[in-house]
Amino acid sequence: MSTATKPKHIGRNISRIRELRGMKQEALAIAIGVSQQSVSNIEGSETVDEEKLAKIAEVLGVSTEAIKNYSDETVLNVINNTFTSNDSSTLNAVNLQPNFNPLDKVVELYERLVQAEKEKVEYLEKLLKGK
Repeated sequence: MSTATKPKHIGRNISRIRELRGMKQEALAIAIGVSQQSVSNIEGSETVDEEKLAKIAEVLGVSTEAIKNYSDETVLNVINNTFTSNDSSTLNAVNLQPNFNPLDKVVELYERLVQAEKEKVEYLEKLLKGK
């Protein structure tokens, strides 16, 4: 019985990381100077040459090793540990509530705009009286 593990599918890893970054194939293609179809082909490939992999890693903001060793399980564990911890700073970051009433801010902005218009009218009236 062989204990050899199945080699990682580098193209699939690139695809997953790109999707996690919210990036479309077209954007990645432009960033590395190839066509969208080329990116599609790369993501369908089990292996990618080191030079191209390095360019892709730089654009995605990860190391080539991160692409090679990517696993969905690890990402899910990080997300799970990040958002289910009892750390209040994480909870505050996720449940951020403004400490002001947004409606008050709208009213304040409206009042400033009205005041600016009143000042403009006064200025124009002074100009007309001066002629």
